[in-house]
Amino acid sequence: MTPHVLIIGAGLSGLNCALELQKKDIPFTILDSSDAVGGRIRTDNIDGFRLDRGFQIFLTAYPEARAVLDYDELNLHSFRPGAMVRLNGKFRLLSDPLRRPQDVFSTLFSGVGTLRDKLKVAMMRRTQDGSMSTGPETSIMEKLQTTWGFSAGMIDSFFKPFLGGITLDENLGTSSRFFDFVMGMFTKGKASFPAGGMQAIPEQMAAKLPAESIILKARVTAINGSHEVILEDGRRFEGSHVVLATGMTDALALDPGATERTWNGTTCHYFAADAAPFNEPVLLLNGEPGRSSGSINSIVVPSNVAPGYAPKGQHLICLSSIGVDESDASKHRERVLTEAASWFGDEVSTWRHLQTYRITHALPRMDTLPDSPPIRVLDSGIIQCGDHLSTSSINGALASGRHAADHLQQTL
Repeated sequence: MTPHVLIIGAGLSGLNCALELQKKDIPFTILDSSDAVGGRIRTDNIDGFRLDRGFQIFLTAYPEARAVLDYDELNLHSFRPGAMVRLNGKFRLLSDPLRRPQDVFSTLFSGVGTLRDKLKVAMMRRTQDGSMSTGPETSIMEKLQTTWGFSAGMIDSFFKPFLGGITLDENLGTSSRFFDFVMGMFTKGKASFPAGGMQAIPEQMAAKLPAESIILKARVTAINGSHEVILEDGRRFEGSHVVLATGMTDALALDPGATERTWNGTTCHYFAADAAPFNEPVLLLNGEPGRSSGSINSIVVPSNVAPGYAPKGQHLICLSSIGVDESDASKHRERVLTEAASWFGDEVSTWRHLQTYRITHALPRMDTLPDSPPIRVLDSGIIQCGDHLSTSSINGALASGRHAADHLQQTL
């Protein structure tokens, strides 16, 4: 059979697999059930506002992204290093004095953690280079407590909302190896938004591929062996190999031998406002003691970071929580608005609700990280890739897609 690879899924893994196959002159076709590329990275345009489906950021230090993406074309806008922490009724600055020396005193005496904690953060920054440790794999919580010896106050008021927001795991049971990786990425690069929203990332990748190679609104319902794909509308595609680059749940539905992890979820409420509750391009974390599950974890004003996220003269406000609240969306929205009003006052009543995203399948849980390479060749002969086989991140998704293409080249 003439080599022709069928890639199921137009997320970052599938797109990067295709880009690598294109370099190797191996023909391919991408099939995706959605109406646009991106997988879990999508941006909706509502009334001129750009709404990412779930609060996400792009870390410029991702090595896989540097190899694939044109950062200038993405027109990246960066967050201010560090964060504002809401603690004991006040907003407190926890910045990066190495990048913003002018913030050194406000950070040291912010009241978030102890002076010893701040010194440990500085030491940690010097040792984190983004490589994942090869020692025993523990949890982030255990690493913070035992290896680094951070105080309970520092962990609860800063690390839980910060790292919990990244992993969507408020108990910090995620692998310590992922902690090593992601902290290195923050140390070596910047947290950013593309000017056109997060979906600009997969759109840039797709633009490098032949338009006819990507078939959207093509839901795959069955895979016959390892060579034939059957769509919901009855169409059939035959190839030399099949790459399963969908999310975990969809992959398992197509091949019972596919790898699956549990999912971490998130709830994200977007509001429009005439005035921003704060004017800095900074992440605001909820460090209040005794906060309950479903409370605000973070607030960001994307239009403070990248003005194109909102129409001129308007602001976009994003309130994110870890997990998907069991109550209906409107009740949860009222709950977090009441919480926000206790921080910002009456102005919250003027915010206009745009959209709520309740995403149960937001990130694959990472209590342990899989061994390399980040792909699986299933018993059926199908090649599975995705961030659930690597780190649950943009970098992990790109790496898995690249490895799938390398495996195909060796096989062919």
